[in-house]
Amino acid sequence: MKKVLVSGGAGYIGSVLVRLLLEKGYHVRVIDNLSFGGEPIIDLLTHSNFSFIKGDIRDIDAVKEAVKDIDYVAHLAAIVGDPACAIDPELTRSINLDGSKLLYETANKEGVRKFVFASTCSNYGKMKDPDSFVNEESELSPISLYAETKVAFENFLLNKDKSNICKPTCLRFSTVYGLSLRPRFDLTVNEFTKELALNRELVIFGEQFWRPYCHVNDLAASVELVFSSDDKKTAFEVFNVGDTNENYQKKMIVDEIKKCLPDAIVKYVSKTEDPRDYRVNFNKIEKQLGFKITRQVPDGVKEIIQAVKDGFIVNPDDQKYRNS
Repeated sequence: MKKVLVSGGAGYIGSVLVRLLLEKGYHVRVIDNLSFGGEPIIDLLTHSNFSFIKGDIRDIDAVKEAVKDIDYVAHLAAIVGDPACAIDPELTRSINLDGSKLLYETANKEGVRKFVFASTCSNYGKMKDPDSFVNEESELSPISLYAETKVAFENFLLNKDKSNICKPTCLRFSTVYGLSLRPRFDLTVNEFTKELALNRELVIFGEQFWRPYCHVNDLAASVELVFSSDDKKTAFEVFNVGDTNENYQKKMIVDEIKKCLPDAIVKYVSKTEDPRDYRVNFNKIEKQLGFKITRQVPDGVKEIIQAVKDGFIVNPDDQKYRNS
């Protein structure tokens, strides 16, 4: 039984990944500072193959304890998203970059074999050619502190000695959507759907800009896929994670929501400039690792509508469902 450490395992993606790994037969250890609470994983505390360490990835003692006897690391812990990172830039750099470096270096010293880093497609910034697609070889142009820290840590990992025991893989996640045990409603698909499901008018700025989207379950599955794949296919590699057919403009997302909520009221406000505008190609992860998505944006729209309309989430406006 392989032992996996998931940093940020109580988070939006982490809480999904932890369950997937347990279902696949891994022993899972989580390190998390529980800044958003531990409810998403509280039911796992009695699971025989689960263990938890409350700690900060900048704390050397906590990190040493966390990586002891671990085979693989899934590194998700971070301050996530542009607004959250902008609140305290110094803290953001400390956690997202310094803490990440400490985690990798300690994992390498302890003999951890694989280190999967949750990066982001927002590293691409804005396409130079609006009619093209970016891929893993395209120039990175981060325009936010969040993306800057992701690019910096990618560079740190990919420039490590190839002989290191701990082989890094960088996964550039699409913009995530869908239900998780730590719900978020500050993400495009989830937020748009929530607002319209609550019968509110939705105001959208710049409906023409592109972004790729991927369900939280599929992003979690991509991490496990790296763990179960041959090192020759994953070591020191970068993969965009998503599906080329799942690039959407904001208006396209609204059109999907309106198929379920035809009376929804949407107001578009013209915006000619957006620093992030990119369509992404995902052929590499499909060809090299056999990755395929299991859900599309319309599936995510339907599950959010049900969760909101049926009252599964009593107050979806609660601040705890946002990262900032």
